[in-house]
Amino acid sequence: MSSSFLIAGTHSGCGKTTVTLGLMAALRHLGHGVQPFKCGPDFIDPTLHGVVCGEVSRNLDLRMCGAAFVRQLFNGHPAPVRVVEGVMGLFDGGPASAASLAKELALPVVLVVDVRSAAESVAAVVKGFSELDPEVQLVGVIFNRIGSPRHLELVQGAVERFCRVPVLGYLPRDTEFAIPERHLGLHMGEEGALTPETINRLAATIRHYVDVERLLALSRDDGPGPATGPGGQTASLAGPRRRLAVARDQAFCFYYQDNLDLFAEAGLELVFFSPLHDEELPPEISGVYLGGGYPELFGAELAANVRMRAALQEWSAQGGILYGECGGFMYLTQGIVDHDGAYHEMVGAFPVRATMAKRLRSLGYREATLVDDSLWGEKGNVVRGHEFHYSEIDQMPAEVARVYQLQDGRAEGYQLRNTLGGYLHLHFGGTPGAVAWFVGKLGDNNQK
Repeated sequence: MSSSFLIAGTHSGCGKTTVTLGLMAALRHLGHGVQPFKCGPDFIDPTLHGVVCGEVSRNLDLRMCGAAFVRQLFNGHPAPVRVVEGVMGLFDGGPASAASLAKELALPVVLVVDVRSAAESVAAVVKGFSELDPEVQLVGVIFNRIGSPRHLELVQGAVERFCRVPVLGYLPRDTEFAIPERHLGLHMGEEGALTPETINRLAATIRHYVDVERLLALSRDDGPGPATGPGGQTASLAGPRRRLAVARDQAFCFYYQDNLDLFAEAGLELVFFSPLHDEELPPEISGVYLGGGYPELFGAELAANVRMRAALQEWSAQGGILYGECGGFMYLTQGIVDHDGAYHEMVGAFPVRATMAKRLRSLGYREATLVDDSLWGEKGNVVRGHEFHYSEIDQMPAEVARVYQLQDGRAEGYQLRNTLGGYLHLHFGGTPGAVAWFVGKLGDNNQK
């Protein structure tokens, strides 16, 4: 028998990620194989999951990918224990919420409640969460930031008296696990945000204060159901294998693993390179993919790599297929003005600058209709993604084509020759035809 469950919170910042990482670490220490997942479009938490579990964490996003793809993805990654980290508060986000995902996948839910500055009133919170939607199966609650034995007695006593939800344990207030943060959230797993010592301490703390075995018993499942596929597949194309150069380093690190998998399944050979450290593009490539990340934090280093910037500028000028999203798009502009006001010269494929702002400039799901044929499909097709950035660009000249029409009326997705850039982080789980179209565009005439 296996177990599957979703860790949800009452709100953002309640300790959901800490509890999730701690449970993953504790389960691993107990000898269980753990397959991690993340509800929603987040790039950062999955990297932390990967460090703890030793497995790639997958994004389960109903809004971007649709129910069929999400079911296929979840069922296609069986494990002794499957742990899904929710997003924001349990019911926040409507069709993209953790509650919607839990119902779609019939996942039992464990609720993390921050009880700091509260006692018996916590029972009202738990009762409300447990009864708001009868289709959500709340199987346990974990208290975060318990201040004392008396505090625990008051909180637990009230919940056990007024609620039917089992109390699985708690974390003391004086047990804090600091993971470095910055403007886009926590540091990435690859940056050493979780040391082995921190992981061991997380595991030991959870095992001491939380009844992990009871949680496993409450979340037993019958294993994965049928792997229902998404509408349409990315068929592998005949002919020479095309090579896609994918930027991956500290500056460009935001990729959905399932996008990369879809590219590979469609016949692409993914060749990773570093705009920070490499001076040339990989040989015999058909296209270049610049994902998001933190180019603003590495502006000086990216600017100093003149040969790579020149190689990309020449690739774009000669009509090579080049796609950059969010941070990758910023890198394709003339330059970046960082948080300190310093200007760093970039590739120059687009005749604008990107300037970092002190406040978030845009956040949310986006559905983009193609107003013309582009790298992702024919005019009228739809692609889906998520937007989350602190930078903004100068007014793009009118002669640069806009190929996305967003639902809020904005024109986005800027295309010059075969270079396409924009702030949207696209996910192709729900639109596999876009991958097939893109692969078809990567003809032999673009190889270098």
